[in-house]
Amino acid sequence: MSIPRHSQAAPDGVLTPAAEAGDALLSVTDLKKYFPIRGGLIQRTVDTVKAVNGVSFSVRAGETLGLVGESGCGKSTTGRVVTKLDNPTGGQIMFDGRDITNYSRRQMRKLRSEIQIIFQDPYSSLNPRHTIGTIVGAPFRIQGTKTSKGIKTEVQSLMERVGLNPEHYNRYPHEFSGGQRQRIGIARAIALRPKLIVCDEPVSALDVSIQAQVVNLLEDLQSEFDLAYMFVAHDLSVVRHISDRVAVMYLGRIMELADRDVLYSTPMHPYTHSLMSAVPVPDPAKEGRRQRILLRGDLPSPINPPSGCVFHTRCPKFREALDDSQRQRCTSEFPPLEAKAPGHFAACHFPEVRADIAAAQDAGLGAGEIAEL
Repeated sequence: MSIPRHSQAAPDGVLTPAAEAGDALLSVTDLKKYFPIRGGLIQRTVDTVKAVNGVSFSVRAGETLGLVGESGCGKSTTGRVVTKLDNPTGGQIMFDGRDITNYSRRQMRKLRSEIQIIFQDPYSSLNPRHTIGTIVGAPFRIQGTKTSKGIKTEVQSLMERVGLNPEHYNRYPHEFSGGQRQRIGIARAIALRPKLIVCDEPVSALDVSIQAQVVNLLEDLQSEFDLAYMFVAHDLSVVRHISDRVAVMYLGRIMELADRDVLYSTPMHPYTHSLMSAVPVPDPAKEGRRQRILLRGDLPSPINPPSGCVFHTRCPKFREALDDSQRQRCTSEFPPLEAKAPGHFAACHFPEVRADIAAAQDAGLGAGEIAEL
């Protein structure tokens, strides 16, 4: 069934997710990040890669916002810009009531104790020349934080908290497994008790059984220290297990954003439908009966994204279910991310609830369900 525009939208027809949550710890409005492409003898800018192209969302204290989408959609870039590892090209970043959009490196240094990041690759994110004690103790030394029992004791306590042997304080990263290295990265991130941690695909490089352990550890730490997470991933099962709300990204834009249970039970956007239909089902009988939504064509280039709705070139609904006038609207008018139902945002001119896709997805078993077991 088609969903009409929700009556709570702003007078101009747009209610942004960032504006919805006035008490948010992190509020991002129309965030953009463009990377220049240089060429020629003088290396002048000949074009730009629109990695993030107008993203809005919010994260409340103690909440987990999942950010999902296929490779190249801008998830990780969004996380890096939010933490100011990369400077934004446009938009606004509000953190704990402060506008940090144009903060310098010196100004951000004071905020590093409140905003941290866990990187995707546990092998390249740790300095191979430093011991674990040096790596996990670095935040204390850089910020000049004094501890009552000394840095070494505090680091060993952190190691024990994340499931590492404190006696391995003087070992080097190459002496640990992938899962153990990711625990080291988590210990470093929580050292100064931050308010927000950006988790940039922290389990994608790990085995499924290890993924479950790391996800459970992150949940325990969130409960203990009241952390807010921005959880970047492409595994829908993991995101469903750990997230409170989920945002779906495609080609630098957010296509749909809603509460986890709402998104997985009543997905509206055709791109969300295709992602959920791609989740494998372990029951061969159910797998054979369910509908797969296959996206035709290649992912468009972020250098020159399509006009109108950026998804229309691969959208099954655009190809099969719309008339010519509706297709014209999709190709010429960009659909803003607006409220289609209370707390449920979608960037689509013709959203449609697909409960059949949600039911098929519920039959799957992924790392999130393994973690629950």
